[in-house]
Amino acid sequence: MPAITDPIPGEFLQEWQSLRATLDTVVPVRNEGNVIIATWNLRSFGDLTEKWASETGDSPRRDLFSVRCVAEIISRVDVVAVQEVRDNIKCLRHMLKVLGPNWGVIMTDVTLGSDGNGERMAFLFDSLRVRPSGLAGELVVPPDEADDIHQAALGRQFARTPYAVSFRTKDTTFILVTLHVLYGKNAPERIPELTAIARWLATWARREKSWGHNFIALGDFNIDRKGDALFQAFTSTGLTPPQELDAVPRTIFASPQKPHFYDQIAWFIGSNNVPAIAMQYAGRAGTFDFPDVVLKHLTREQLSWRISDHYPLWCEFRV
Repeated sequence: MPAITDPIPGEFLQEWQSLRATLDTVVPVRNEGNVIIATWNLRSFGDLTEKWASETGDSPRRDLFSVRCVAEIISRVDVVAVQEVRDNIKCLRHMLKVLGPNWGVIMTDVTLGSDGNGERMAFLFDSLRVRPSGLAGELVVPPDEADDIHQAALGRQFARTPYAVSFRTKDTTFILVTLHVLYGKNAPERIPELTAIARWLATWARREKSWGHNFIALGDFNIDRKGDALFQAFTSTGLTPPQELDAVPRTIFASPQKPHFYDQIAWFIGSNNVPAIAMQYAGRAGTFDFPDVVLKHLTREQLSWRISDHYPLWCEFRV
């Protein structure tokens, strides 16, 4: 049986070399003066078919080459929040083998129930560049604050509880909060949860500022488009995504006629009485258009099950 750490087979070498060369031109080089933070919703990132190329009838369709591609993309950042890691973590374990012994993972248990969709949320990080600084936990709204938050958002707490982990690089500490907002039957159903999350993040950011911590929210917020009611709910307490991500597509199925603004990286900039982060944004953020580089013979739907239906997002900060 082939192993994930085996050399890339010859039939994939051209695509593999193209992937690496293209990443060199898109994602900033990691150096002593920066940290690159990313988020990626990896569609149903669970089981794995241990072949270099899965075949008709194989389930799942994600194969070794697909995971190598995902790992190569992730290796270009310092820490990434990953959504849709499943109960079965075979893909995750194989990817860590490729990334190497310096890479670590911190993740939640599986969220049970129909709304949880059997998902975990995870942070993968390069321990040579960043390291956990002690804090890890889920955001739960205290009962005595329920009156301040729309009751519809609190019926079962959050559908998939936001997960926070603190990291440190040099003398800079930052807290990353990742979440995957429940999509629901329609957009209005997402507004109460987004509003509750925005308020709770602002409260926590005010508290953590006294410790000199930076506070960044990232993940899949299921926002349809910039400026809509969902985006307004998300930014209502001052969370601000970088403008460099304004025109970046979020999913491989997006089009000018049907844009998606689901995934976000955002932080507070000092408005609405919420302290601004001290980390300096480098002015560079973006995505990586993997469908134009690898597995181009597949349809978009097929590709979504091999790599993902979402693009990764990244931001560069100076440290």
